[in-house]
Amino acid sequence: MTLTDWIGFIGVTLLSIAYFLNLTNKLSKESLGYLSINFMGAGIACFASILLDYMPFIILEGSWTLVSAYGIIQYFKKK
Repeated sequence: MTLTDWIGFIGVTLLSIAYFLNLTNKLSKESLGYLSINFMGAGIACFASILLDYMPFIILEGSWTLVSAYGIIQYFKKK
């Protein structure tokens, strides 16, 4: 595996962990932990997609990163 593969693997693993923890009711979708893991995972996966120069996943993961960032902002506005 290349470095780009490892970067993408880490990002996708974080996204999968966040999804699993939400699915098993360990983290709610409104929790800072869930939003943060999603933000980091999507950002890392987006970076890997940029390295691969694969626009569909750059758009997908970039959008996911922005949506997660929006959720984090909303979380702190509520506090």
